[in-house]
Amino acid sequence: MTFLADETQKGSSYLNDSKMSRFRTVEISNPQYEADGLRFITVKTPNLNGRGDICIYAPKVAKTDTLPIVILLHGVYGSSWSWAFSSGVHLKLDELIRAGKLPPMILAMPSDGLWGDGSAYLPHNSFDFERWISSDVPDAVISCIDGANTNSPLFISGLSMGGFGALRIGAKYGNKFTAISGHSSITSLPQMKLFVQESLKSYIQHDVTDEDLLATFKAYRQHLPPIRFDCGTSDLLLNYNRDLHKKMEKEGILHLYEEYPGGHEWPYWSEHVIDSLKFFAAQL
Repeated sequence: MTFLADETQKGSSYLNDSKMSRFRTVEISNPQYEADGLRFITVKTPNLNGRGDICIYAPKVAKTDTLPIVILLHGVYGSSWSWAFSSGVHLKLDELIRAGKLPPMILAMPSDGLWGDGSAYLPHNSFDFERWISSDVPDAVISCIDGANTNSPLFISGLSMGGFGALRIGAKYGNKFTAISGHSSITSLPQMKLFVQESLKSYIQHDVTDEDLLATFKAYRQHLPPIRFDCGTSDLLLNYNRDLHKKMEKEGILHLYEEYPGGHEWPYWSEHVIDSLKFFAAQL
């Protein structure tokens, strides 16, 4: 069901009571057909010059509860379904919540905007993929999901290109994010050429600090949230992650860096995304 923001009616089964949206149109999946706690939201936003998709895992809670929101960013070639249907992260989280090993939390898994092989979550080519993630996604979740509100702690993580996006956006908007994490992360824009068909010229930023994680961390070091990142010992990005870790140590930028067996692949991310969720839970 789709509704116009200025025509939203309270009590609709597709929008939480008393929650209003700033988006012109919002479409939310029908609860009758949802499974395993997954929901889907599509909103129209000027930042994408059109619509963007978000896959949501939402545990059942009272409407008065305040839950953390964890944004998970996918890598190149993927979309909003990638985390849920390539890793089963929502099923793992649900099991840990039921076992009392993690607190209830909402997972928001947006598309990157679906530009080329990957948008890099940067503003370019008349799109603002950065603000889509930093502003639109949290607002869409708050407007639609029980347990999400303006007091919800906000976290962000991602894999590969999504790791670059999560760490860069999380650092740049450190006043919004409680903690940030990355898995097998691209650490600097030139590494995108390892994965995408598009020319690197398409991604060039006016401010070069947006093109490199270390530069971003240094530029916003006065309000950095807690940082962690990891990489597999067989990953093609391992040396880039090790280099970032060493340079952050030299700069005195506090962080947690870990390495585990594995490559640039879903079995690795499926296992170690839980490390991010545990890291986030420890910040609450």
